[in-house]
Amino acid sequence: MRIVAGKWRGKQIVAPKNLPVRPTTDMAKESLFNLIRNYLDFEHIRALDLFSGTGNLSYELASRGCPSITSVDSSRDCIRFIHKTATALPTDAIAPVASEAITYVKRSPSQWDLILADPPFDFERYEELIDSILTGQRLTKTGVFVLEHGQFTSFVDHPHCFDHRKYGNVQLSFFQPEPLEEEDSKP
Repeated sequence: MRIVAGKWRGKQIVAPKNLPVRPTTDMAKESLFNLIRNYLDFEHIRALDLFSGTGNLSYELASRGCPSITSVDSSRDCIRFIHKTATALPTDAIAPVASEAITYVKRSPSQWDLILADPPFDFERYEELIDSILTGQRLTKTGVFVLEHGQFTSFVDHPHCFDHRKYGNVQLSFFQPEPLEEEDSKP
């Protein structure tokens, strides 16, 4: 995997093969960050990276100038790798946290401008995750939540989903804190 933009553009990150991860492809990651750039200024946001795995998305955020990134994963091996990589870059913008994602969101009193979630494609608690973020007020008023999921799951009819993109088997659904108004809804 490589960092696609920012101060560490082109830097290769080599993760151990034994980590239980499925990193976001470079194509999907580049498209994701180009879309987010339309809504948020990376240098002025707080971000939460759930199911962070190798930290792929967290490094991309840090490379683009995001000053505060919380990387959450339930695998202690992944958290150790993220800490080691963040130290080597070097950046102090990334704070790795070992926790189950939904538990972390429900217990944290914080709000973020950007929440990225990349659970395993066979994840069975999507609705609970979405609900814990949106009804739990984890996003700021103008915040954006992006959920990466497989091709057999769809959230286009969710009242808070304002965009959906497809990159091969990877789907990206974009949510906002306020539901879409009837005239703003998708066709």
